Parts: sequence; structure tokens; C-alpha cells
Amino acid sequence: MDSVARTFIVNVDVPDLAAAETFYTRAFGLRSGRRLGPGALELLGGPTPLYLLQNDAGSAATEDGDVRDYQRHWTPVHLDWVVADVDAALARAVAAGAALERPIRERRWGTIAVLSDPFGHGFCLIQFSDEGYDALVE
Repeated sequence: MDSVARTFIVNVDVPDLAAAETFYTRAFGLRSGRRLGPGALELLGGPTPLYLLQNDAGSAATEDGDVRDYQRHWTPVHLDWVVADVDAALARAVAAGAALERPIRERRWGTIAVLSDPFGHGFCLIQFSDEGYDALVE
């Protein structure tokens, strides 16, 4: 069996599955896929499936005693949503319940807005220029 990963999935813990379904479908145009029991939902429409996993605030996150906290938090892994029109995507995300944390900023590779979802997870909206990240290659 080949041991090289061919794809990946993204899991997002949320305290309220119905509210998360509403947010992610409205903010990013994803659609509901399979319901994997009462506490998990597959969202489709992006380049990889996004799974919403309902886990209560304060529940055990690891065997080492870490617990889930849905206040705004920083994590080294987050989602960047690549969009064709960052202004329209920003309006859509905010209307769905996202909080804008940093206004749209211009970069050599395009534009970026920094937000958080209603469950404390940070994410970015990125609109690449024609060069995209190639503008950074030396």
C-alpha cells in the first residue's frame, strides 16, 4: 500500500453544530453533505471536505487535560479562504456572523482580511494578484 497522502480533510470543533452549519454554508457557500451521527457534519463545495465536529466547551480535547475553549483563540493552523473578490467575500462572511479583526490589507502577492468565526477560530480571506505567491519568489 502506498504510504503517501493523496488528499486531506479538515476537522473543525464547534460547540453548536446547527449554528456552525449555518455559518459555514452562508459565509463560504459550502453545502451540507453526510451527517455522521448526531455530532458530525460533512460540508462539501471546497477543494477538500470540511467536517464540523460538535464538542462542548470545557470537554476534554486531549488526554493531557487540555479542554476546549471557544473564546477567540490563536492557533498555528488556520484556514485561508482563497476568493476572487475579497470585498464581496468579506461582506458575506460578516453577514454570516464572522468578526473582522484586521481590515483588508494590500500585500505584494494580493490582498488579505483577517477574521474569526463565531466559535473563536481565526481565518483569512485572500485574493491573489495575478502573480500570487510568485511575487515573493527570489
